Amino acid sequence: MEQTQQPAQHQDRQPGLESEMTPEPKYDDPLYRSAGKLIGKVAIVTGGDSGIGRAVTIAYAKEGATVVVVYLDEDLDAQETQKSAERYDGDVLLLKGDLRERNFIREIIAKTIEKYGHLDILVNNAGEQHPVEEPEMITEQQLEKTFQTNFFSMVALSLAALEHLPAEGAIINTSSVTAYHGNPALIDYSSTKGAITSFTRSLALKLSERQIRVNAVAPGPIWTPLIPSTFSAAKVAKFGKDTPMKRPGQPSELAAAYVYLACNDSSYMTGQTLHINGGIIVNS
Repeated sequence: MEQTQQPAQHQDRQPGLESEMTPEPKYDDPLYRSAGKLIGKVAIVTGGDSGIGRAVTIAYAKEGATVVVVYLDEDLDAQETQKSAERYDGDVLLLKGDLRERNFIREIIAKTIEKYGHLDILVNNAGEQHPVEEPEMITEQQLEKTFQTNFFSMVALSLAALEHLPAEGAIINTSSVTAYHGNPALIDYSSTKGAITSFTRSLALKLSERQIRVNAVAPGPIWTPLIPSTFSAAKVAKFGKDTPMKRPGQPSELAAAYVYLACNDSSYMTGQTLHINGGIIVNS
């Protein structure tokens, strides 16, 4: 992957907007060769409007899957994701709402089943982060909000999906390198990712008797809208430079991992995490 330089930049709203990033993330790998690995499958992808979620949606469309893209309020980004998937004859349903609302979670499942009749893959990818300089700056409100978005909502959606996921179905959770290495400025965020990792392992053990696989991907520094909407312009300019590969990853560099975990290629894999982080050594 060509190394790119991102200039100093910042966005004042979170979630950030992909359309305002310079350069825009790479989410569609022209060298990727599909093989129909997800033909006939229906997938839900949360946070599917941009970044990793957009890359996954496009890769799934290439492999023949129908995708329900769940997003908060980034309408233009979500519509661009839909258009990008449609270039590969993908069928994409956009569902806008707040995952912290349990009624919306029920709506996601209900509308998916109503429109497509079944559900095969759930990708829990939505998340938020709020850096602080000192631990005492983590407010109760921030702690609750981060856990509601990153962890409680994905647990609720996973449990709601179980009524419809068949044998050989798959749940794929987006963890983070911070769950393994920690991050001094993202203590609460890192904690949610640690919880996601433990949830992945425990749920996988239980669901193995139903032949439903549960795995995770733990990205390192990936160039997504969350970055300029989280960090200062100066930190954004240096983002990813401390990895062995000396650059941030692109969303497109993760998409194939989500395909692998969703299809039959990973039929003997559950409770595991794929680490895509630019060479950071993780002992898990």
